[in-house]
Amino acid sequence: MSSSQQQRDAAPPQPPLSPRSPFTKNQDADGFYDEHDADTASREHFRSLASQMRRMSVNSSAVSHSDDSFDIPSVPTGFNANAYDNGASTPKQDAPSTTAAPLDIPTPAGNPLQPAGGARTVAKNNDIPDPDQAYGEDQDKATILSGSFTKGAAAPNVDSEKQRQMQRARGVVRTYSMGQQKRRPNKMNDDTIIRARRLSHDAVHEAPRRFIVDVEETMRLVLEQEDTDGNFQICITDSGPKVLSLGTATSNGYKGFDIRGTYMLSNLLQELALAREHGRKRIVLDEARLTENPVDRLSRMISQSFWHNLTRRIDGDGLDAILSDPKNRSKSQNPRIYVPASETEMLDYYRKVAHDRPSLNLSVEALPPTITPEFTRDLNDRPGLLALAMRDDIDPSTGEKRGLKGIPFVVPGARFNELYNWDSYFIALGLVVDNLVDLAKGIVDHFIFEIKHYGKILNGNRTYYLMRAQPPFLTDLALQVYSRLDPADDAENKEWLRSAIRAAIKEYHTVWMSEPRYDAKTQLSRYRPEGLGVPPETEASHFTHVLRPYAEKHGCSVNEFTRKYNFGEVKEPELDLYFMHDRAVRESGHDTTYRFEKRCADLATIDLNALLYKYEVDIATAIREVFDDSLELVDDFTLNGPLPPSMAASAPAGGKPSRSTETPQTSAEWFARAAHRKAQVDRYCWNDGMGLYYDYDTRTEEQSVYESVTAFWAMWAGMASEDQAAKLVHRSLKRFEVQGGLVSGTEDSRGKISLDRPNRQWDYPYAWPPHNVLAWVGLERYGYLEEARRLAYRWLYMMTVAFVDFNGTVPEKFDAVNLSHMVDAEYGNQGLDFAFVPKEGFGWMNASYQVGLTFLTTHQRRAVAALQHPDDFYGVRR
Repeated sequence: MSSSQQQRDAAPPQPPLSPRSPFTKNQDADGFYDEHDADTASREHFRSLASQMRRMSVNSSAVSHSDDSFDIPSVPTGFNANAYDNGASTPKQDAPSTTAAPLDIPTPAGNPLQPAGGARTVAKNNDIPDPDQAYGEDQDKATILSGSFTKGAAAPNVDSEKQRQMQRARGVVRTYSMGQQKRRPNKMNDDTIIRARRLSHDAVHEAPRRFIVDVEETMRLVLEQEDTDGNFQICITDSGPKVLSLGTATSNGYKGFDIRGTYMLSNLLQELALAREHGRKRIVLDEARLTENPVDRLSRMISQSFWHNLTRRIDGDGLDAILSDPKNRSKSQNPRIYVPASETEMLDYYRKVAHDRPSLNLSVEALPPTITPEFTRDLNDRPGLLALAMRDDIDPSTGEKRGLKGIPFVVPGARFNELYNWDSYFIALGLVVDNLVDLAKGIVDHFIFEIKHYGKILNGNRTYYLMRAQPPFLTDLALQVYSRLDPADDAENKEWLRSAIRAAIKEYHTVWMSEPRYDAKTQLSRYRPEGLGVPPETEASHFTHVLRPYAEKHGCSVNEFTRKYNFGEVKEPELDLYFMHDRAVRESGHDTTYRFEKRCADLATIDLNALLYKYEVDIATAIREVFDDSLELVDDFTLNGPLPPSMAASAPAGGKPSRSTETPQTSAEWFARAAHRKAQVDRYCWNDGMGLYYDYDTRTEEQSVYESVTAFWAMWAGMASEDQAAKLVHRSLKRFEVQGGLVSGTEDSRGKISLDRPNRQWDYPYAWPPHNVLAWVGLERYGYLEEARRLAYRWLYMMTVAFVDFNGTVPEKFDAVNLSHMVDAEYGNQGLDFAFVPKEGFGWMNASYQVGLTFLTTHQRRAVAALQHPDDFYGVRR
């Protein structure tokens, strides 16, 4: 018996590859090389042949790496886009990554002050500093990545036997605009997975490739050659050759290397634009910057760039950025700021700013204590910004107060350049994931200020939003922020939370449990704001088709009729009803959808009542866990809405509503309110036969037949029973799940689309971050983690494809059926209008990416980076 046969017989049997191995799918055609299945002589012959080929490859390169003094960075990822654009069947091999892969962090035990999924964190790959650091250094240090070799230092031997055995490439998934993330060394059950080498040339380089780039000339060449549609972006829709040669740093630019594919070229354009902004004429650019793992790149841009660029502050230093309002269509374009009359110090501050900076041409006006629909209508001719919370500006050297300073907050972006209500909640979730807790805390401070001075958390802080709220999320956000504050400041943190809960209780009673929003018969709430006339913030032609018949009836132009109607000079009851529902649609945040067409103000929606249930449970939990089961209120207001039957015995004599300052709030009362609301929702909104929640029409006294994905908000709020949750998941989830995640409603509910019945942006086939994020958290809360991960995977895949193929685009919404951000609906899409490099993305879409990554396993994250279609990943046939 040969020695090799003896060795083979003596070797213990090896277990098969784990079924959880990421390499059980999409294996290379040449398969695996298993050292236990080949005799020693063959293996040694194979290694000898491979070594000869490697020496031939190295010797054929006439480039020496020892004469350069450039800093050579360590590459955090092996994503290699260029390898996939030249038709090669196997991507080129780079050095194995020395940076640990993202961790799959398990969800910690639930905190009673925080919803399921609230405590999630995400491991970040922040090895790549932002361009301000990269391009702000000396020219020789204008690198993008961290870590370096210096002149004379030995390069790592990336072709050592052990490392070479661990290298393996996967098959091509896409043939354009993408590359494959390189895997960590693969060992499964003590089996080393090695790649059978081909007898063709495999390029090997000892250090990451770098390029010497003339910024202006290269930028001109890229745009001239690749930007065929002239929009200053490199996208897959451009018809250029998708290849450009750059001079290598090791040859002082003499030798060239081809940059291939949409993704690499668009990244090149972005890096050049950033370098030009920083005044650089020539830069040394790492190839790793162009081939960066797209998941890491997008997440890094969101956390290090987008949030910063979307941050605003209302004070002397921040007014320039916040005063502009593209929605202002009035004749008066002079900037204005409106300040509550009771905030005298704030009024004095802004008047001083207006005096000291005459170039602003700023008008400062005081708001009356009571704001009416008539007053709000009269402001439409002179719209302006509404003041938000400020803090004392303290001199750090002396500790003395210098004045006031605005509290920073984040705007959605594009044409929405103010603080929005539910946008801000989802934005704050992303801020929390990125450890920007103070910025999220500031959003809560502004919400408290708005409730105190404007009576509600406004749709947005502009005068034309004064009568409208939006979906309420204050309690959840306050508790999430509170759970992350420094425990060393416990007393201060509790006082802060106390102010937030008090504000939420006031909003609950005075807004959502009061007329006209409260329906006494069902004891549920509706979106039903007050207001007069035509909403002024919409597109100029948005209501033309509605107003024209009335203008013709009264023999005047549309503009003239609009003025007369707004000020009551003409009476049209049907039009009053139309705009009552339209204002309700806008308050719901779902503007617009056939779900709410001409009926929104009559609907007790499942989403609003799920949110109010969450308010009730959150308030009860905070009172019990933080405030020793007793919370005294400071502001005096009526406690509206019915007391639950269990609390009726304690009702005041005569049945009159009690006042807020009469007795402390207790957890028992709020838990009873939550139980009563759940019972009413089950009675009016739950359809057991369909396994779905529906809106309830309080006028016709019947359930709506529109199937809305907001039914899953009941799971996010914890309002659904285990049986209801099971029916939602097993019977209804499939109605909304498409390639890119969850759509807003079903196709059947939307109905047929025609010239007379165009698409609405909150209907099928469109998908939005709020619906998807709340569904993930709700599914996880009830133990359906695999479903949550699958939906998050679909969403992040869709976002990553748009980012890779369209020059870093992060839009407001998606067509999730067609995996496209090209939206054919009334408002189009936001977040697309940028040149060269994306600077902002879009607020809640940014947040959905960061939150979504916390749901994925390491394997799923890598598959998204490789742009593996979700149907392929999950083996779905369509």
